[in-house]
Amino acid sequence: MEIKINKRPLFESHFHPDSAISFAKYRQESSDAGVKYLLAASNDLESTLLAEAFAESSENSWFSAGVHPHEVAQHINMVQKFAKFAKNKKCVAIGEIGLDYFYQNSERNIQLQVFEEFLKLARHVNLPAIIHCRDKEESEQAYIDTFLLLKRFAADGGQFVIHCYTGTTEWANKFLDLGAYLGITGIVTFPKAQNVRDVLKIIPDDRLLIETDTPYLAPVPKRGKTNHSKYLPHIAEKIADERSVSVEKIAELTTANAKKLFAI
Repeated sequence: MEIKINKRPLFESHFHPDSAISFAKYRQESSDAGVKYLLAASNDLESTLLAEAFAESSENSWFSAGVHPHEVAQHINMVQKFAKFAKNKKCVAIGEIGLDYFYQNSERNIQLQVFEEFLKLARHVNLPAIIHCRDKEESEQAYIDTFLLLKRFAADGGQFVIHCYTGTTEWANKFLDLGAYLGITGIVTFPKAQNVRDVLKIIPDDRLLIETDTPYLAPVPKRGKTNHSKYLPHIAEKIADERSVSVEKIAELTTANAKKLFAI
């Protein structure tokens, strides 16, 4: 049986649409589960076009424009091509952008260059940034480099969310001090993800976002399946349990936070 939240609709703040899946069907299945609002996130130029098409296909849907750190080597000197998306009223963020030293599919110096250029674009078009930050378990360099860039970004008035946050409580506090929002995914339901549950308990009510990061990271009890925004209530339920509040309260808070950050 699927969990449904109808009294307080949920805001899915980060999923990646699939061109092989009907937008209308995806939207309806999400809505049936109580997920009223959807933000389609991007990884590169092609996926930004797809996210834009999804957002334009229905009401209560928006999109972001950006390049994931895995793909930046193919997008050098292309950042300005993404500025055109900001002219679309349904474009509410720049991202996802950031650093990934875990896989390091692109060289670090290129990741840093493109990340900084996208942050400048975000300020230029006055949109918040959706940040990806991941490092190897024994290293904190990606967090250090991300923090230094975001510190300047925030000082200039930039707003941002670190999506799918999986770092330590220490780094969470550092980012929160910059004004960060933190996005929590289905990882919070994984048995070995105590660090995410620890972080969850220190996020202020007005800085918490909820997301699936579809098609990845399906929550328990859907783990192993292709993720879907309709599974967002499972994440909300776990968050509510960990924070000792009702699911409806989590829906109310996270929806309000998403609307504030993305100026909806």
